[in-house]
Amino acid sequence: MITEVVLPGIVEPDGLELRTRPAPRLRPGQALVRMEATGISFAEQQMRRGRYYDQPPFPFVPGYDVVGVIHALGDDGPRPSHAPSRPRFAVGHRVAALTKTGAWADRLVLPVDELVAVPDSLAAEDAETVIVNGVTARRMLAAARVGDGDTVVVLGANGGVGSLLVQLARHAGALVIGVASARHAPYLRELGAVPVDRHGDVAAEVRRVAPGGVAAVFDHVGGPGIRRSFSLLARGGTLVAYGTAATRDERGNAQLPVYALFARLLLWRVLPNGRSTTFFNLWAGRTRNPRRHRAELRADLEALFEHLAAGHITARIARAFPLSQIAEAMRYAESGAAEGKVVLLAEPF
Repeated sequence: MITEVVLPGIVEPDGLELRTRPAPRLRPGQALVRMEATGISFAEQQMRRGRYYDQPPFPFVPGYDVVGVIHALGDDGPRPSHAPSRPRFAVGHRVAALTKTGAWADRLVLPVDELVAVPDSLAAEDAETVIVNGVTARRMLAAARVGDGDTVVVLGANGGVGSLLVQLARHAGALVIGVASARHAPYLRELGAVPVDRHGDVAAEVRRVAPGGVAAVFDHVGGPGIRRSFSLLARGGTLVAYGTAATRDERGNAQLPVYALFARLLLWRVLPNGRSTTFFNLWAGRTRNPRRHRAELRADLEALFEHLAAGHITARIARAFPLSQIAEAMRYAESGAAEGKVVLLAEPF
């Protein structure tokens, strides 16, 4: 049997439902993975409100990523000689996967070729913190070409993605200005960032640290504040937008804020202002070239797991909850108090 959290519609956290259903029969190329750790990202907060850009129709099981142990494998049987090779896994191997939806379950069926091995030296909950958040941070830093001596601004630096952006940028030799509520200033200093209160005069504080502007701004907020983020750039700098948190609680079409942001970024990109913009989409290219998408994801996760094992970055877990306490976990994730990622663990807690 599979126990999973179902999002039945636009509901408050208490409206999330815990359901049990029979485990399906595995097909060739599939694995039944026993979840050890999953988590709550901003995407699920938007999905609960019906505000995530391309979420599936209700009802569905949320959960963007997972770490678990292979419980069973489908029987591949004879395979044609021209068939692409799959990763070699066996029952008992610990693996990670980027799922987008479906990971809030104690067991889930996944394609074997989308699994990535997790080193035995890493705790499941630690590995969980760097899957969607770490890959997002790593790729955005590469898109902005952040390197030694650069100064960058990270909005929401206390969150799951933000905490990893700070750590990975610092590891690359950059000076990081972390924007968050004032109560998170000690946490940001611990990460190695210069804290700036998001409720204060952010532009003035950033210019005090970087009078000539910054090499990159990472903005998950969107909305009217995106103009301020663009204004912080030095010539040659890059604005990386990766969300529309400003519209999380608004009603109406969930796609319109994204389209409006795309249009603004495109306009700024074509103007001769010496600065560039991009909107980061983790799933770009998946449909066009799935094999390449899987290979790049595997390379990113292997690098992030190595960073964790070497101590270049540390797992930042805000709080851990058993899956059965999903309502409490969601309320905490949405409270603004979290520093790092909110993690969900398999029962027993």
